[in-house]
Amino acid sequence: MLLPEPLQNLITALERLPGIGPKSASRLAFFLLRAPEDISQQLADSLIALKQNTAFCPECYNIMLAGRERCEICDSHARDESVICVVEEPLDVIALERIGAYKGKYHVLHGVLSPIEGIGPDDLKIKPLLARVALGQAKEIILATNPSMEGDATALYLRQQLLPSGVHITRLARGLPVGGDLEYADQNTLLRALSGRQEMG
Repeated sequence: MLLPEPLQNLITALERLPGIGPKSASRLAFFLLRAPEDISQQLADSLIALKQNTAFCPECYNIMLAGRERCEICDSHARDESVICVVEEPLDVIALERIGAYKGKYHVLHGVLSPIEGIGPDDLKIKPLLARVALGQAKEIILATNPSMEGDATALYLRQQLLPSGVHITRLARGLPVGGDLEYADQNTLLRALSGRQEMG
């Protein structure tokens, strides 16, 4: 069945979003077609505002309101400038901020090294990180990339690049989740939990 061009264009656009396949894109498009006009208008206005009113912080590359010189975290004098937590995406900053325990600054890479996808060091915000560390204020760099093959490779690469600076480099601990059973844990998780064991006291 041939669809009207505007509907097909919307389906095609939605398919380009991560996690949205052809069926999901079609369902969303048909929902918007039948929905009250204010829902579609609000979505359209939100998408336009997203591009016009947001920017990336020139210091840490997290998302901020357009027009600001730096994001709220970089601007805050209450944050510890000597500690920088390096994460893959802005969503990781939100996750860490949610727990309320981290009081340092951040640096967002906007991805991970992935030779298969053609993503190299120059495609990430690695040079700005090295420039920040070269200023001498940072004493510790926490590598908080995801525990994946690409995340581990990125952390290893960053460690090699940061070693000459003499800054203290740490990695987020990994192991068994709270409430998890040993019998259901995979071998890598068990190995990391075992090698990262701590004194009881």
